[in-house]
Amino acid sequence: MDHKNIPTREQVPEEFTWNLQDMYESDEKWFAEYEALKAMPERIAAFKGRLGESAEALLAYFRLEDELEVRLGMLFGYAGCKADQDTGNGSCQDMRGKAIATLVAASSASAFAAPEIMAIDEDTLNLFYIAQPGLETYRRSLYQIRRRAAHILSPAEERLLAAAGEMADAPDNIGNALRDGDLRFADAIDSEGNRHTLTNGSYGLLLESADRTLRRDAFEKLYERFSEMKNTLAAALDAQFKQLRFFADARGYASTLEAALDRTEVPVEVYTKLIEAVHANLDKMYRYVALRKKLLGVEELHMYDVYTPVVPDSARTIPFEEAKATVLDALSVLGEDYTALLREGFENRWIDVYENVGKRGGAYSSGTARPHPYVLLNQKDTLDSMFTLAHEMGHALHSYHSTKYQPVCTSDYVIFVAEVASTCNEVLLMRYLLGKTADKKERAYLINHFLDQFKGTIYRQTMFAEFELEMGRMAERGEALTAESLSGKYLALNKRYFGPDMVSDPQIAYEWTRIPHFFYNYYVFQYATGFSAAVAIANRILAEGESAVADYKRFLSGGSSADPIALLRIAGVDMSSPEPVNAALGLFGELLGEMEKLCE
Repeated sequence: MDHKNIPTREQVPEEFTWNLQDMYESDEKWFAEYEALKAMPERIAAFKGRLGESAEALLAYFRLEDELEVRLGMLFGYAGCKADQDTGNGSCQDMRGKAIATLVAASSASAFAAPEIMAIDEDTLNLFYIAQPGLETYRRSLYQIRRRAAHILSPAEERLLAAAGEMADAPDNIGNALRDGDLRFADAIDSEGNRHTLTNGSYGLLLESADRTLRRDAFEKLYERFSEMKNTLAAALDAQFKQLRFFADARGYASTLEAALDRTEVPVEVYTKLIEAVHANLDKMYRYVALRKKLLGVEELHMYDVYTPVVPDSARTIPFEEAKATVLDALSVLGEDYTALLREGFENRWIDVYENVGKRGGAYSSGTARPHPYVLLNQKDTLDSMFTLAHEMGHALHSYHSTKYQPVCTSDYVIFVAEVASTCNEVLLMRYLLGKTADKKERAYLINHFLDQFKGTIYRQTMFAEFELEMGRMAERGEALTAESLSGKYLALNKRYFGPDMVSDPQIAYEWTRIPHFFYNYYVFQYATGFSAAVAIANRILAEGESAVADYKRFLSGGSSADPIALLRIAGVDMSSPEPVNAALGLFGELLGEMEKLCE
């Protein structure tokens, strides 16, 4: 495939595109279903005031919800894939809009359900289970609704909170508009005087450049501009944490962190223990920084030196066919049934492989697994592309297993475990590749790729999580989040995490201004916990073989049938203890030790 001349959608050979006909034979069939689903809000509304009336009514409502979940999932899945394969196609964007409107209409129509289900007293509900054994399928769903009863208010108060929801999105919207819409940066200049367009999007690529003059200029110009906006962005973050505190207080939570984590049943201790475990392993991060300084051959290591490759480029072209074969070999430790599913995905067009004009960037697994998962790639025939294939197929097969082995109501897994299967595949691929080569240059290249993942996913995301926790605590103490206070705390954290061999340039104090994740309500810690859990699972699979694989597949098949901590315990990982994080960072230390020897 020639990547220099990007083809239009029509020019991409069919075998490299996903087969959306597995969902609907044609757009006409999709539109027929869209029209049919317009009757759904009325069918839902027919249950209003009846859910506590009888076991039969409650069971019928849940079965209707299941039907809706399957049909809406397909409707949105098809429209979403169509819209992403060609973002310039207006009719596809219109289909996505129609699918979203259908979702919103159904969601609005079912707003009565949770309060009615909470109003059923415990004795009556127990009698319902006896009267209608079919309700057992929904015991977990009923528990999920009723467990938060202490935090649900009266219908009138709930309406007020719902109405305030749109205002609550304002800080994030303002931050995005400023960062992505309004901010413009001066061009970055390289050592030969050439100009390079500097944007939020291009900044990361410029920091990977081998030209240090260019890296420093991009760094200084980006943060010079962001520092001019520090008061506006601090005000947006202050508003963000004020609204989080408002909702947490209104619902009777002790903190904004507790309110955020309660939605997915993750104990607060998991968050705080992650930070403690990473603090206990900062010595390894300091060794990594010292090694980076040595390999770059610089007297001082600056923050603009963190992303440039330290290993001379031994990258080679890895065609898609070779990437698929390598991933299949690497994941064969997961058994014949797992690799058979991978092959099915490869051979039956689950994947949209190459870039085309207007195609959405990046990569994802669609999340829906009916009739099977769909994966979007922008394959570039690099090592990164091969890891992306392994990663996204990890997501896809997690969704496949959960959908196949769980009833509809518990087939969707929560975000806390969402990155485990994808990262486990990456760890298994990395260990496989390292096991196949004794070439010093190739080993150094692979290990460096892996070390950078650890640095970016465990250390950096935990630093973000700690900063977010501190912002929440400031808001709860009634302190304003000012540019001065935020910059001071961020700079101190940066110095703590990077250690004595890193010059924490004064500009890095403003890095918080450009991170959209600080508006995501305690989201980022899950990157670090997910990565740690995945390393622990992969190590166990490689050490113990079949018994560990069997446990892992039970986890993959678990959906949301239990809380995420309990599900991970099935796979042999206890995220309520610091052990998985310590073990993951122990591996980081081992690989770092080999890298230090390779580069002597």
